[in-house]
Amino acid sequence: MDLADSPEEQEFRARLRRWLAEVLPTLPPRPSPADWPARRAFDLGWQRMLYDAGYAGLHWPVDAGGRGATPAQHLIFLEETEKAGAPYVGANFVGLLHAGPTIAAEGTPGQRERWLPPVLRGEEIWCQAFSEPEAGSDLASLRTRAWRDGEAYVVSGSKIWTSHAEVADWCELLVRTDPEAPSHKGITWLAMSMDAPGVTVRPLRTLAGSTEFAEVFLDEVRVPVGHRIGAENDGWRVTMVTLSFERGTAFAGEVVACRRVLGELAREAQGNGRWDDASLRRRLGRLNAEFRALWRLTQWNVSEARGSGAVPGPAGSVFKLRYSHARQELFDTAAEVLGADSLDLGRPWTLDRLSSLSYTIAAGTSQIQQNIVAERILGLPKGR
Repeated sequence: MDLADSPEEQEFRARLRRWLAEVLPTLPPRPSPADWPARRAFDLGWQRMLYDAGYAGLHWPVDAGGRGATPAQHLIFLEETEKAGAPYVGANFVGLLHAGPTIAAEGTPGQRERWLPPVLRGEEIWCQAFSEPEAGSDLASLRTRAWRDGEAYVVSGSKIWTSHAEVADWCELLVRTDPEAPSHKGITWLAMSMDAPGVTVRPLRTLAGSTEFAEVFLDEVRVPVGHRIGAENDGWRVTMVTLSFERGTAFAGEVVACRRVLGELAREAQGNGRWDDASLRRRLGRLNAEFRALWRLTQWNVSEARGSGAVPGPAGSVFKLRYSHARQELFDTAAEVLGADSLDLGRPWTLDRLSSLSYTIAAGTSQIQQNIVAERILGLPKGR
């Protein structure tokens, strides 16, 4: 594999750098993490700027409203925006990285036309309602019920850890439509409006003090049958498409961010005297090798998705498994560099360390990823 930029890629990178240098100084101050209306407006505003400049949905298929960029261009975009300190997708992440790609892959032409352009233009935000109080890692045991009533599904139940529910317009929702079917066979994937009657959102405060998760209670909420993605009772397969995007490519920008943090940690250690600790230097060096390898795996996953119908394969679980633990090790090392200052929540990396604890759970626990690798890559028999 030739990892050097081609002349066309060099021109793309240079053009992107010029644009970032022009627009980033014009952005308003980032809002307080607790001010969700302001965060929504900020994130949607940035998405609109990307859209107007031709960078929104860069790697999405053209027939889904994207630009059909090459994997190399997609990766260059991730590298350069992170290096420049550009905003991340923020509250847009479910729509841009999970729901949108799923609808692009599985939706009808009408569903694509309805939901994808508003995501790309920065007009609508999505949330994810998969997990339930008794259905987390064992997602197939979900109980939220939906039954047909004419041209609508009537939905009742509850969800938990619903990302960005308090500011979302739409929700990717998993429901059980056939309670008599085997657990993986009776599930359906719905797009639900968050302002529908019967939807109640209750924010949850995390260990880091943020409220990007919520409980969502559904009391006979009516969802049009036309908002079903895929066939009735085929939602588990559609969900695997969603999770493939979540594990395979959604964390790509974060790998670049972690490599940046490593450099900052080295400079901090050199400034506060911790650099004299040989074991710390070895740890930073090993983490640098880890994240360089993870970036190469990211390049492979993005390229594979482009070449296999735009849905990442099981290698995403290899990435997710190692990245989750490497991220935790990175911010544990940050605490070692900071020493007693790591207890100060106002210092860089302290809140990141708290949030990193969730990475071995979010998007499928490490145990689930190990099972996927064992069964789908190594060909081992399923456990009993």
